[in-house]
Amino acid sequence: MKRHSAALGAAGLLALGTGTAHADIAFTNIVDPLNPTFTQALGINDSSTIVGYGNATTFNGFELRLPPVPPNFSRVNQNVPGADGGTQVIGISGTGTTVGFSVTGGVNNGFAQTGGSFTPVDQPGTAFNQLLGINKSGTVAAGYSSTDPAGATLQKAYTVSGGPSFTSPTFADINAKLPSNFNSQATGVNDAGTVVGFYDTTGAGVFSAFEYLAGAPMATSFQAFGSSSTVALGINDLGDIVGDYIGADGLMHGFLDANGVFTSFDPPGSVGTTANGINDLGQIVGFYTDANDNTIGFLAQVPEPATLALFGSGLAGLALIRRRRRSRDATA
Repeated sequence: MKRHSAALGAAGLLALGTGTAHADIAFTNIVDPLNPTFTQALGINDSSTIVGYGNATTFNGFELRLPPVPPNFSRVNQNVPGADGGTQVIGISGTGTTVGFSVTGGVNNGFAQTGGSFTPVDQPGTAFNQLLGINKSGTVAAGYSSTDPAGATLQKAYTVSGGPSFTSPTFADINAKLPSNFNSQATGVNDAGTVVGFYDTTGAGVFSAFEYLAGAPMATSFQAFGSSSTVALGINDLGDIVGDYIGADGLMHGFLDANGVFTSFDPPGSVGTTANGINDLGQIVGFYTDANDNTIGFLAQVPEPATLALFGSGLAGLALIRRRRRSRDATA
């Protein structure tokens, strides 16, 4: 299955502009040499080390040190031993701890990997777990669990602290900070404790993105460009958020929310884009589908903030009232 094939959503509570902005973003394709028709690039740290997975007979995770040439793809320490259903590597910390999930005997288990040592990270009393992101310091991961063994329903967003080893994990309920919903997933967390993700209040697979500030009573919901469905998937320590949304054309597009300025983007040839991770250098990773139904990973380099602001002018007004921006300014 693809990264969020069983994922969520709902109509959001805050619309952020009415049009799309297109920045002069530079794209580089990432093609897993073992799986040239299916590659998902999902996480990147400030050393520009990328993690993701391909799909041959089973899912298999990889780590990539740029440039994206075959010798630089490595699977050493990136696949859970004995995972007969495969491994998906989704997040990487600044020091190289990776998180994701594996499938063994049909059961999804979250994991954290440091120095070749894998630690299962599963919330007690649940039957299905996935870790979907980790902060730069490697201390906190984001994910979700379910009591449904198939993981299709009753998904609940959480964060888990105790990294980088996660041998004594402590779980925090993020779902409780959201409106009443059918499913929710936490997909990213930064060193300030800000969590992003998405949820479904309808049960129909229409998504609302959220951002939760540490210590706040409730999360803030948002929709990129007034979309009916938005998914937030990654956040860096600057508070920049990436994800995807459904546009007026009915297609999925990537977005970047940089200090309240929303930018829409798609790699050349894309008919559906997902932006999954961002580092503090403005490098974004994700994947897109082309007209031949190939899934291709990408690395995108965001322009300097001043340049990006020109493309997003006129879209930031409503976004700037969001409390998270005032909180970020106060912290700065």
